[in-house]
Amino acid sequence: MMPASSAGRPELRGPVARRGLDSFRDAAPATLYLCPQGFVSGTVAADAVAAGLAWRLAGGWAAATLAQILIRRPAGGADSIIVPVSELSAWLEANDDPAAARLRLLADRLRAARAPWAGLALDRPHVMGIVNMTPDSFSDGGAHDGAEAAIAHGLALRAAGATILDVGGESTRPGAAPVSVAEEIDRVVPVIRGLVAAGALVSVDTRRAPVMAAALAAGATILNDIQALTQPGTLDLAAAAQAPVALMHMQGEPQTMQAHPHYDMAALDVFDWLDARVAAAEAAGVPRSGILTDPGIGFGKTLAHNLEILAALGLYHALGAGILLGVSRKSFIGKIDGTADPRQRLGGSLAATLDGIARGAQIVRVHDVDETVQAVRVAEAIAEAGARPAPGF
Repeated sequence: MMPASSAGRPELRGPVARRGLDSFRDAAPATLYLCPQGFVSGTVAADAVAAGLAWRLAGGWAAATLAQILIRRPAGGADSIIVPVSELSAWLEANDDPAAARLRLLADRLRAARAPWAGLALDRPHVMGIVNMTPDSFSDGGAHDGAEAAIAHGLALRAAGATILDVGGESTRPGAAPVSVAEEIDRVVPVIRGLVAAGALVSVDTRRAPVMAAALAAGATILNDIQALTQPGTLDLAAAAQAPVALMHMQGEPQTMQAHPHYDMAALDVFDWLDARVAAAEAAGVPRSGILTDPGIGFGKTLAHNLEILAALGLYHALGAGILLGVSRKSFIGKIDGTADPRQRLGGSLAATLDGIARGAQIVRVHDVDETVQAVRVAEAIAEAGARPAPGF
């Protein structure tokens, strides 16, 4: 039995299975969601798509052979139907009622190829290396004390295969105290300048408009915001700068986010919140092609919430934007196997990262770049080998 929340409701509401595609036709369109499942990649994906047995996700390397339709119930929770995508494709072609129109929109967003983001083609996964300029980050606080050490660390991550270097000057671990805007700027700007001068593609991990402006002036290209441009001035700044952005979901503030987080269904609630933030950014002038969405693993979520979201990660392709996933050294890994030291969570980090990439996440944010790049390359090589006979077979 799942633990009860402080409100006395179940912490998670698992979907109840239904049968038959027509069983949801009377559902309000806004209560319908589409989550790809049954993932394949490499040569198997190419063959399955060509045979009409799979949908390619976001024009990338991953394809889904199954579609899970989720229908919210008025009293909470959801029902679920899982069908082969070939069956759903035929049903969508034959029907044009509001429910079918909603699912067709979600399916089109799932399958549409993503435009380049920050100059990066999103038809292959990219690794974002973490460069923390904070003395109190949860896993590497103070490890790179001073701008010179941080620049050297960032360039080492780039040499190891990181496509993007993400520079942050404020710890957002649970319970972290905020720093002043001036201090955050003093921490990140010299590092950004040094990395950009060396030719690196740099993002700034901040939620504050003045820090964003200073980072862009120093040469940063990307705004990575854990509060999804909800803080004063951030949305207008991003739109005016036409900067690529990453919008993350967080329930609450870093100081309080782990104090009894509650959702009806975490994966769906996060989808709705991110959908609204993407719409707000687009309305302000940020093109959808310039947006990544991040479900915010570990930010205002219990272990059960995190696992639910990771298992439904493909759902977020239906937002019509790329997916950024950050699971590196997160506490949910330690809660599964009891590893208290974040630096000893490499195995769990790699497992969750590779699973996310298998579900089509285009960018993964990690501490251990060398090991992650190696793991991704090996996984890709296996997938590309597929089931095709070896030469001389």
